[in-house]
Amino acid sequence: MTLLTRAFILERFGVRLTMAQLATLLSMSEGTIRNQVSAETFPIPTYKEGASRYAPYDAVAEYLDKMSEEARRKAA
Repeated sequence: MTLLTRAFILERFGVRLTMAQLATLLSMSEGTIRNQVSAETFPIPTYKEGASRYAPYDAVAEYLDKMSEEARRKAA
């Protein structure tokens, strides 16, 4: 995972992202993310703290880097 991706997410969102922040970053609706989390098909690990659900910034950065790498491979 690139340091730049991690630094961007950490600076913009902090060490954990709420479902709303994750939806903004991924250009998805919050409801879609929640549905995928419930169905255990969401590709980024999340955890509950109290009544809220979060995704750790490093897991989000890893996912974005993985998707970027796959896109570069397909384009080549």
